[in-house]
Amino acid sequence: MIDLRSDTVTRPSAAMLDAMMAAETGDDVYRDDPTLHALEVEAARLSGKAAALFFPTGTQANLVALLCHCQRGDEYIVGQQAHNYKYEAGGAAVLGSIQPQPILHAEDGSLPLAEVAAAIKPDDFHFARTRLLSLENTHHGKVLPLSYLEQAWSFTREHKLALHIDGARIFNAVVAQNVELEAIARYCDTLTICLSKGLGTPIGSLLCGDEAYIEQARRWRKMTGGGMRQSGILAAAGLYALKHNIARLKEDHDNAAWLGEQLSAIGVEVLNQHTNMLFVKVPTEKVDALKSWMQSGDVLISVGPVTRIVTHLDVSRQDLQRLVAHWQAFLQQ
Repeated sequence: MIDLRSDTVTRPSAAMLDAMMAAETGDDVYRDDPTLHALEVEAARLSGKAAALFFPTGTQANLVALLCHCQRGDEYIVGQQAHNYKYEAGGAAVLGSIQPQPILHAEDGSLPLAEVAAAIKPDDFHFARTRLLSLENTHHGKVLPLSYLEQAWSFTREHKLALHIDGARIFNAVVAQNVELEAIARYCDTLTICLSKGLGTPIGSLLCGDEAYIEQARRWRKMTGGGMRQSGILAAAGLYALKHNIARLKEDHDNAAWLGEQLSAIGVEVLNQHTNMLFVKVPTEKVDALKSWMQSGDVLISVGPVTRIVTHLDVSRQDLQRLVAHWQAFLQQ
């Protein structure tokens, strides 16, 4: 089965599984797990932050990030299509009583700072207190320019806001811009790093920030059910990914670009392609037929009027050639 629904479907390689099986473990609630400690130290080093904390999921890491930045009745400004606004079940509002203030993204995935400024509430007891600007990098595959991040950093200093980056695919941005993670992370107070997408681990995200912030996050992690015991088994996968699976993300980007060219050549309307994500238009009346056709050829994609295709380490160029041939046959039937 060729699964292009998301890069979340990746599975650990044999070498990663070997590393997990060989991991030295301890009880992380007691801070006794040496492998997990090593992963957090490495994440802090790569990001240039003072400390990092491991979480089972990116949703929990983002939730705790918001809970640390905002109190009950506070507000964070976020993109209308951002994951930690739209796709995380309203956790900040439900569990933290934190009000989201969504605004529309610009075409490049950024949040226009003039729009952000207009959304900041006055210092008046009628309004929620605006505390945080939350960005997403990459956003639908789009890499936020370093120049924009620098401007956003200066903007938040001026307006006394914290700046958080949901970095679910932050290493795709790193590879696309040919920079180190620190070059991006210097323009935020905190960021999350997801290990279970293009980096190929079975589970795990990291939250990075200063030491006081991460100590606060540790308490919230415990409260929200994220304190784990012998989690070095999972951390070993993360360490393997950070060592072996970052540079190879370029292959995913190249494959997505190649696929866009090939689909366009056979008459598919390609809307855009950025990093490892490709978006194509499918006529509404053909959505169901295309979905069934793809499944009959052992291809999984999330077919809709706008169809997202995501390349990752478990999909080869040969697999994508099969996809193109199968799609071409559909168009010719």
